[in-house]
Amino acid sequence: MEPEEEPGGAAVREVYEEAGVKGKLGRLLGIFENQDRKHRTYVYVLTVTEILEDWEDSVNIGRKREWFKVEDAIKVLQCHKPVHAEYLEKLKLSCSPTNGNSVVPPLPDNNSIYVTSAQTSGLPSTVR
Repeated sequence: MEPEEEPGGAAVREVYEEAGVKGKLGRLLGIFENQDRKHRTYVYVLTVTEILEDWEDSVNIGRKREWFKVEDAIKVLQCHKPVHAEYLEKLKLSCSPTNGNSVVPPLPDNNSIYVTSAQTSGLPSTVR
């Protein structure tokens, strides 16, 4: 996150910069704290409104965009970013229709997702 930037704004900016995707920020799905690394990760829904053919990171560093089903994203993340895989696993569990959670609908396995995160360091005492 940039100084003075809110987590939702950081998420929108990061997905634009890293994936060349624009969209409308939806609900906050969860906040995950990592005490060891001293950061907090916010996970949001983003409704995609525009997918750019070329974007800064694709041109400058050759970054590629790829879409995954939730289960496939978890498998890929387990190899490269296991903590992020845990976030998706926890989100799936917390959104399960069998756990009595009526506030957050389930994450369907057949939806494509792009995963990005906004992290804060230092774990401030208040959650924004």
